[in-house]
Amino acid sequence: MKGPERGRGDYRWWDRTATRWNDNDVYGHMNNVVHYALFDTSVNRYLIAEAGLDIHGGGVIGLVVETGCRYFAPLAYPEIVEAGVRVARIGNSSVTYEIGLFSENSENAAAEGQFTHVYVDRETRRPVSLPADMRAGLERILA
Repeated sequence: MKGPERGRGDYRWWDRTATRWNDNDVYGHMNNVVHYALFDTSVNRYLIAEAGLDIHGGGVIGLVVETGCRYFAPLAYPEIVEAGVRVARIGNSSVTYEIGLFSENSENAAAEGQFTHVYVDRETRRPVSLPADMRAGLERILA
């Protein structure tokens, strides 16, 4: 399998998470579903801290419409995973994120993922334009 396309320097914002006992599967490594949870968690931490997302009361929410991941090396408990986040594309109501998961202090990604949010009105679930403060926050990590 071809190696990671991006290195640490390609990501604009970083998050750290400790793996948990139940993240490992019967094969002794972190199950693939946990990778997706880490992608979602890291992106949402950025959105809440840096882009004004109000997950409880805001009028705009992001719905995932596409996702993917390429795996290069195992991650496992006990380990610190460092997630690099960047925005690959900003549309009127959609954003595509790219996330690299790295073992602590590793220069090579163990996995690279991407997903796309479409931002919608919380009540109607119809697409809406990105709020200005959110767009500004996303532009700060645009690749």
